[in-house]
Amino acid sequence: MDIINDALDFERKKLSLRTRDERIRASLKLKSLILSINEIYKKKKDPMLMDIMKRLTLLKRRAESRLKPRMID
Repeated sequence: MDIINDALDFERKKLSLRTRDERIRASLKLKSLILSINEIYKKKKDPMLMDIMKRLTLLKRRAESRLKPRMID
C-alpha cells in the first residue's frame, strides 16, 4: 500500500504550480498515481480507493487546465 501513502502525501503537499515545469511534473506524477491506484481498485473494489482517485483527478485537472493556452478573440 505504498502507492496509496504516496498519493495521500502528494495530496497533502501544498502545490504551488507556478512554473510550467512544475505543472507538467505534477500532472505526470498524478497520472501515474491514479493509474496505479486504479489497478488496485480493479482487484479490491474498495470505495476509499475511488475517493482517492477522484481527489487526485481534481488536482490533475487543475494542473492541466493551467497548461492549456487560452484563446483570445
